[in-house]
Amino acid sequence: MSSLRNAINRRAHKERAQPSSRKKFGLLEKHKDYVVRAKAFHKKEETLRKLNEKAVFRNLDEFYFQMIRTRTVDGVHKPESQANKYAQEELMLMKTQDIGCILQKLQSERKKIEKLTAVLHSVDNHPSNRHIYYARNREEARELQSQASESRVTPPSGNIPDLIKRKTAASYRELEARKSRVNQLEKLYMEMSLKKELQKKGRKRKLREDELVCPTSKPVYKWRSERKR
Repeated sequence: MSSLRNAINRRAHKERAQPSSRKKFGLLEKHKDYVVRAKAFHKKEETLRKLNEKAVFRNLDEFYFQMIRTRTVDGVHKPESQANKYAQEELMLMKTQDIGCILQKLQSERKKIEKLTAVLHSVDNHPSNRHIYYARNREEARELQSQASESRVTPPSGNIPDLIKRKTAASYRELEARKSRVNQLEKLYMEMSLKKELQKKGRKRKLREDELVCPTSKPVYKWRSERKR
């Protein structure tokens, strides 16, 4: 009987809409909306209950060093400054590791650029004839030049498929992007190397503009010469 009951077409009951007198309250809340709202409410209620329980059963003699290392500003905990958290040797070691990572990435990008340039040069450029001919006089030179111009064959550029053209254009875009990335990595490597050298021991000073041999916008430093033992 249950199979026959399911075989009969039933009327599709539509959900009741918000009455026109209550349009100002927005859409009518359905049961699934109430379930989501109720779960969120009970979750907040449970969180408040646990916090209240912790406050009631807290240990009055409880102490952590973080209690005296932080301060409360407008109800928000502000930790103390950790500027001197690491020693000078530890900072130098971290700088060296960062510079090594940047240098490794820079070398990898340069190798990829060389490989991509070689592929595009062999695909796109015309074969260069570097054979040198020696002529005894002007007439023989003209004859050799005419023979070379006749024997030169220009590849038909119009017969290249569209797929090859699109791939070549994409490779050129990738090459330009990698070149710009290499320039950015080189600037970053130079800046990090300069900061690392400035952290080392030794007297140094920043040169003025009139002391520079080659004027540049970047700062230039000069170290005092020391006698090495």
